[in-house]
Amino acid sequence: MRIGVFICWCGSNIAGTVDVESLSEKAKFLPDVYYSEDVKYMCSEIGQESIKKAIKEQKLERVVIGSCSPRMHEETFQEVLKDSGLNPYYVEIANLREQCSWVHDEGEETTQKAFELVEKAVAKIRFAKPLTTETLPVTKRALVVGGGIAGIQSALDIAEAGYEVDLVENTPSLGGRMAQLDKTFPTLDCSACILTPKMVEASSHPNIRLLTYAEIEDVSGFVGNFDIKIRQKAKSIDHDKCTGCGDCTEKCPAKIDNEFEEDKEIRKAVYTPFPQAVPNKPVIDRDNCRYFQKGKCKVCQKVCPAEAVDYEQEDEIIEERYGGVILATGFDQLKPEGWEEFGYGAHPDVITSLELERMFNSSGPTGGKVVCPSTGREPKRVVFIQCVGSRDKNKGNAYCSKVCCLYTAKHTLLLKEKLPDTESFVFYIDIRTAGKSYEEFYERARSTGAKYLKGHVSKVETDGKELLVRSYDNSIGEQIEVEADLVVLASAIKAKGTTEGLAQMFGATGDKDGFLSEAHPKLKPVETQTAGVFLAGACQGPNDIPDTVGQAGAAASKIIGLFNRGEVESLPTTAEVDASICSGCLKCEPVCPVGAISSEQIEEKVPGGVVTRQVAGVNNALCRGCGACTAACRNGAMNLKGYTHRELLAEVDNL
Repeated sequence: MRIGVFICWCGSNIAGTVDVESLSEKAKFLPDVYYSEDVKYMCSEIGQESIKKAIKEQKLERVVIGSCSPRMHEETFQEVLKDSGLNPYYVEIANLREQCSWVHDEGEETTQKAFELVEKAVAKIRFAKPLTTETLPVTKRALVVGGGIAGIQSALDIAEAGYEVDLVENTPSLGGRMAQLDKTFPTLDCSACILTPKMVEASSHPNIRLLTYAEIEDVSGFVGNFDIKIRQKAKSIDHDKCTGCGDCTEKCPAKIDNEFEEDKEIRKAVYTPFPQAVPNKPVIDRDNCRYFQKGKCKVCQKVCPAEAVDYEQEDEIIEERYGGVILATGFDQLKPEGWEEFGYGAHPDVITSLELERMFNSSGPTGGKVVCPSTGREPKRVVFIQCVGSRDKNKGNAYCSKVCCLYTAKHTLLLKEKLPDTESFVFYIDIRTAGKSYEEFYERARSTGAKYLKGHVSKVETDGKELLVRSYDNSIGEQIEVEADLVVLASAIKAKGTTEGLAQMFGATGDKDGFLSEAHPKLKPVETQTAGVFLAGACQGPNDIPDTVGQAGAAASKIIGLFNRGEVESLPTTAEVDASICSGCLKCEPVCPVGAISSEQIEEKVPGGVVTRQVAGVNNALCRGCGACTAACRNGAMNLKGYTHRELLAEVDNL
């Protein structure tokens, strides 16, 4: 066997701590290594050509690359081998960057560890077997989960490309968080004026099927062919008959806190979330409906002129196959209840920025008037507190919520328009205005009279009536106190509570803060670790509207590209069963996260005849190659192609 070893400098990333030249020389003496060299950038065109040249001239049969993580460039090097006439799975990556040079200082021990990683890779590649892929057709129908601006834009882009899309939203209407905003920064456009035309366009597009008041029930399958069950919750209103007259909502006696208005207003059990809702027809909230809870009422049915109220309507399970999925589930805003230093929940005049946003809106709980909730009077002095729950490792989240600085600047400008005589004070740690025209927008807020004070707020004091904000002003080095009629908290953006469960169904991963993780932050910013599942918007982390729309377009383009190709290659590194030693215990079946393992019956020749017995079988189309089954198999009958027991033991033997 002739193995070639190629050591990458990765600029100074590896060569800064590892002696790559001596490593390359030393590798020549490993078993079956016939050729070795070091290259400054192996992933570059020059580096790839050097590998091709060596394979041809030295007649190499296997290749080991000492470079960065295989997540970065394994596919690149597999293509190099494919172009050179070798099986693409005859390459092994020794991760010299993330597992060695980045975590150790320069020295002989670091170079020795790098050598051992290369030695281990050489030992493994000696037992590699050729792997092949199968070509599978792609179902050209997309699923978008989340009906906010990210989901709407994604669905529209895919639909405009000529492909069918199902847009699933778990509330009764499209719109998401953007529907709650009054105006958007930095242009101060009316949010509804931007959003509602998109909502209407999505609902009326011939290639988009709108499924509101629905949620994902179950997911199986793989890229190109996801089999997904969607639970269409019973609306208890026949939307084909309903005219949206609103008589049922008006007469409904049940009153519940309105979540769209941040619980600052009452809604009915029969309700349409907001005036511009799409579809603009009501649903019955069964958890709060008197008929469903107590068996008495039926007022809505009596007053409905279209006889659209249907108490017998049941949840419906929709089963559909999709080629690709976009997750655009949005975010929640932290409500700092119980945080004594800010007084939220203890005093009615301490509110969140989203509650103020609803006050600005003419269809909000105050009809567009900014007032103190305790008195209903206009405030004379408003204090804005930044970074509540953001950049706070001790109590909140370590990350920056990204949009708070800008929307607070927006609030001070809107406040100046509505109440010119009202003073605005903004307590901040730092002002972050990365984005086109954002710095100018912030300067505009300051120039119109908002007073920015750099310092942490230590306490919002209250005697039950008055509010007093205490802080340390870093610019003058003194404690300061500001009396306030209204305190507005720029509380953190956080991951939506339902995101984790949804991620598990789709095999996506989340970060420590609960947001969904991209496959690679730079090279695959909208992909997930599950092929065919993409991300858009704030489900991935705090995001403003322009970036969200940009991400939505990027995710949609990935789906369109997938559909245009029309087929995908199956994963070659799947599990396989050695039926001759499989006991048929099926311990492997429950540990498989994608349901790829099932029982099979085989016939075996034994002395005196043929017997039939049970063994495990693997559906290669479903298997994702996680290897969980191999660990559960007591007989060692389950193996993972590309990571066989023999290959892994060869690595261990060289440790």
